[in-house]
Amino acid sequence: MPDLKFERKYGKLHGGPVAGVDEAGRGPLAGPVVAAAVILDPRCVPEGIDDSKALTASKRERLCAEILACAQVGIGVASVEEIDTLNIFWATMLAMTRAVEALVHAPAFVLVDGNRCPNWGHQSHAVVGGDALCLSIAAASIVAKHRRDAMMIELDALHPGYGWASNKGYGARVHQEALRTLGPTPHHRKSFAPVAQAHFDFGTAAAE
Repeated sequence: MPDLKFERKYGKLHGGPVAGVDEAGRGPLAGPVVAAAVILDPRCVPEGIDDSKALTASKRERLCAEILACAQVGIGVASVEEIDTLNIFWATMLAMTRAVEALVHAPAFVLVDGNRCPNWGHQSHAVVGGDALCLSIAAASIVAKHRRDAMMIELDALHPGYGWASNKGYGARVHQEALRTLGPTPHHRKSFAPVAQAHFDFGTAAAE
């Protein structure tokens, strides 16, 4: 289970609060990428925080509410247009930067899940597998995942047929079949190969 070892270490070294940052939505074919930054209060840490991928949707929902109630949280989003313009890596870095900037109080240090930090002015450290090691990163993973899932459920109501309420925009069979039969929506990432191919195929079929 993740703990506060990294937060205590860097908090002591830098004399201030430490934020954990993680993202959700790098791999899907549709929807934005969402990042969260979380500064936990050691006196009020919700029980059961873990890597979001290890939790059920109902547990993520409960923990997200508890985290928002007792921690500092910032949310950052990079749109589909930004993903297509910048590419998914740099759009993810942008979402992470926006998440930290959205915190009410700037952290003294930032822990980022993965192997690279954004190009920003914050002192920071990338932690590979951080959502399973650092409690604040795990908390950020929960908030980012829950928020993005909620966005995709809303988009599913606007664009039925792609199964976004269940697959959240990932390349599930029902989603890819809908891409072929219904064509891409404005919320699809045109720079992703399956979407680009579907756009070409759908346009060709429509022209015939």
